[in-house]
Amino acid sequence: MSVNNSQVILPNHSVVQNNASAPVHQHEVRLIWGLSIASVVVYINLYLVQGVLPLIAGTFDVAIKHATLLLSVTSFSMAFSLLLYAVISDRVGRRVPLLISLYLLLASDLLMIFVSDFSQLLALRLLQGVLLAAVPAIAMAYFKDELSKGAMLKAGAVYIAANSLGGIAGRLIGGALSLELHWQQVIGVVLLLSLLGVIAVHRLLPSHSINSGSSTLSILDKKPMSWLTSIQDDFRGFCLHLNDVKLRGIYLVGGLAFLVMVNQFSYIQLHLMAPPFNWGRFQVTLIFLCYLSGTFASFYSGGWIARFGREAVFRLALAAMFLGGLVTLMNTILAICLGFLMSSFGFFLLHSGCNAWVAQRAKIHRAKATALYLCCYYLGASLGGPYLMPFWQHWGWRGVVFASSLVLVLLAWVLFKLTRTIPFESSSTKLAAS
Repeated sequence: MSVNNSQVILPNHSVVQNNASAPVHQHEVRLIWGLSIASVVVYINLYLVQGVLPLIAGTFDVAIKHATLLLSVTSFSMAFSLLLYAVISDRVGRRVPLLISLYLLLASDLLMIFVSDFSQLLALRLLQGVLLAAVPAIAMAYFKDELSKGAMLKAGAVYIAANSLGGIAGRLIGGALSLELHWQQVIGVVLLLSLLGVIAVHRLLPSHSINSGSSTLSILDKKPMSWLTSIQDDFRGFCLHLNDVKLRGIYLVGGLAFLVMVNQFSYIQLHLMAPPFNWGRFQVTLIFLCYLSGTFASFYSGGWIARFGREAVFRLALAAMFLGGLVTLMNTILAICLGFLMSSFGFFLLHSGCNAWVAQRAKIHRAKATALYLCCYYLGASLGGPYLMPFWQHWGWRGVVFASSLVLVLLAWVLFKLTRTIPFESSSTKLAAS
């Protein structure tokens, strides 16, 4: 039976067409922009240190290779904290833990201005990873709980575009400010920008649930539980999604794709700093402007998936990532920039599609499903460096492209299995029905 002309009456009595092209109402727009701005704040703070590593090394008298630990420890604590926020938000709701984490992030930025040695800074960055995890762990589940079906794809597209903009801004702001300002002044500027963003998020996020018929908790979650039973139910929620073959495949896709993407950007900076290019430390951060093609892809991904189907869009994304790496082997500035524009376009198209797919497939314990995806996502990034290092040491950039291509072949096989397998009901759907 066709549903293209069916209508849904929202709590404010507005009428929405129940399809992918349905209009997005003002309260939905506020939620989308609120979480997108929160995402920009998070990724500016996460990737700031990549642009200021020389400044940090000089300020705290450490080697640059030791200064890189500031990003590693943050990513590590962030990855595992995603699972914690998934549990908390399924228990107490989405808005409160998200806002608390953002205000505590501001406090941690303020403390960074007064640190006197590198070990203190390292500890603060470890703490920041815990705080930064809240937004990515909660956002897609928040969208799924509160938005209409028509708004969901649009929300995922805008949100992932905001991720890429935050990643670009963090690296470029840090690199540019480090040329003229001291460490404390750089953090002061970032604190001010983050404060403005958090205030905007607080004002934009609805204080009450938009969809009164929706709940962030499952029926089982609503029952009074003992402490032990509560932990067991949370564990059951994670196992539920890990037992879903489709979701496991999506998690693997995200991890493999980010393994290639983020580490290619790391190694291309080393390549561009070496002869014959000899780029400076700030110049190499400009390669992250290639993320803008990913911003474009993310923004339009929802419409493309609705129009052409997930399988066709994923094939395009994978082809762009694979061909982008090959184009860089021409080893000219133009070819490298073009190749990374292609790779970024493909990666963010794939990532935004997977993010929305996870949120749509998980019927209960939604934040846990998203957290597992992002945990695999960041785990892939952490494994990519050691995996690509021997290829870089022996064959330089060509070795990195070759090793990345091997991963993309595996990714193509996983995508083939995911998109060609006859659709089946998810395990979370079965549990919710029972």
